[in-house]
Amino acid sequence: MAPSLIIIIITVYFIALICISYFTSKGADTNTFFTANRQSPWYLVAFGMIGASLSGVTFISVPGNVGKIGFSYFQIVIGYLVGYWVIMGVLMPLYYRLNLVSIYTYLEQRFDPWAYKTGALFFLISRTIGSSLRLFLAATVLQLFLFDAWGVPFFITVATTIALIWIYTFKGGIKTIVWTDTFQTFFLVSAVAVTVWIITSELGMSFSDAIASMKSNGYLRIFHFDDVNSTLFFPKQFLGGAFIAITMTGMDQEIMQKNLTCKNLGEAQKNMFWFSLTLVVVNLLFLTLGALLYIYSGQKGLALPAYSDELFPRLAFNELGPLVGVMFLLGITASSYASADSALAGLTTSFCIDFLKFRDKAESVKKQQKFIVHIGFSFLFLIIIVIFKEVNERSVIDAVLNVAGYTYGPLLGLFSFGLFTKLQVKGPAVLAVCLLSPLISYVISSNSPDVLNGYQFGIEILIVNGLITFLGLALIGKKQVTNL
Repeated sequence: MAPSLIIIIITVYFIALICISYFTSKGADTNTFFTANRQSPWYLVAFGMIGASLSGVTFISVPGNVGKIGFSYFQIVIGYLVGYWVIMGVLMPLYYRLNLVSIYTYLEQRFDPWAYKTGALFFLISRTIGSSLRLFLAATVLQLFLFDAWGVPFFITVATTIALIWIYTFKGGIKTIVWTDTFQTFFLVSAVAVTVWIITSELGMSFSDAIASMKSNGYLRIFHFDDVNSTLFFPKQFLGGAFIAITMTGMDQEIMQKNLTCKNLGEAQKNMFWFSLTLVVVNLLFLTLGALLYIYSGQKGLALPAYSDELFPRLAFNELGPLVGVMFLLGITASSYASADSALAGLTTSFCIDFLKFRDKAESVKKQQKFIVHIGFSFLFLIIIVIFKEVNERSVIDAVLNVAGYTYGPLLGLFSFGLFTKLQVKGPAVLAVCLLSPLISYVISSNSPDVLNGYQFGIEILIVNGLITFLGLALIGKKQVTNL
């Protein structure tokens, strides 16, 4: 694809986003930015959450990983489904009953300000790193297929990417994002569906032929029960997926902020139910795409790239024709920006509500501080992305899940301790426990092959991390009945 065509597509795309932002942010105040005045239609939230949850990581890394692990990722997806239903039945009723804007204020009501700030802090760390890595993919693709040809430095590419997100989110916040994510999810799903259709057409395959080819090439294997030491062992993947969904969705301000914009609990639960089912189907579509990309490369005699994350973009721009190139560009842009824009709004909300005590301030002060925080997190994204580019040696989806195992574990432990015990914890000891648990988990994971007869921890380290946090809180806890 010519760089000029790419620029035209991206320009038109962002003009559309800015137009949506203009109409949805009319009359917006800080309450609109944080809660969308609790007037979001549940079906828009459900559809838009697909794009925000998948991100560019799923769009590129999941298909690329099929060459190494087949459909094994679907074990995690099944776990996601269970996790989402736990959120729907346990966490959502709690958040709506307490009428929360920031979900971490639950920790203040249940425990004390130390627990509250600790939970919010771990969210800020988790989501800032995770969203930066997701946005890294979009910037890398634009750099590789557009800005390298023009001699534009990677730093400028990233800065431009983040600036565009800031422009259409800074005023309307979550209200705008509910609508823009719906718009972007449409292009994400369409891009995958169109690419699958074109590849099967190019190879002269019917649907049944494609399934047979994927099976004969060994890509359709999902379940792994044969080696307990493997990171692909089904119980590890399933339980890890369930707890990742619970923590990265149910205990994550960015995602739950969208759910809390629904009019009531019933609509929010309806949104989560249909979102969870749709996400399973969409992930299957991504895995199918990955298998077909490898089959196409094999039949055409194409050399595979050194990094699996590069497979889809290389074929889309160089081999599969202009329509796939255009759809890929729209899909990677939509998936990455749908995740990054909601992350930027969620981080801004958490910092403003949880650390700047917005409830006690005048509207003029809120607007000024929100503006500064919004810009601050944008710059932080930029710094993390540039650093990650220098040190990255793995698939981005592996990096995201690895980071999540350590940063979300304390949140899992905190919320679980509050929900399932009547013990009370207070003071800086809470922060100490939450800082120590990821370190202990890392030591356990690093030494497990030697100590545990070859056992390797994968994403289930999140469960271990949460359990260590839970036990640490139990050691410092005191009996005190609460009403929550």
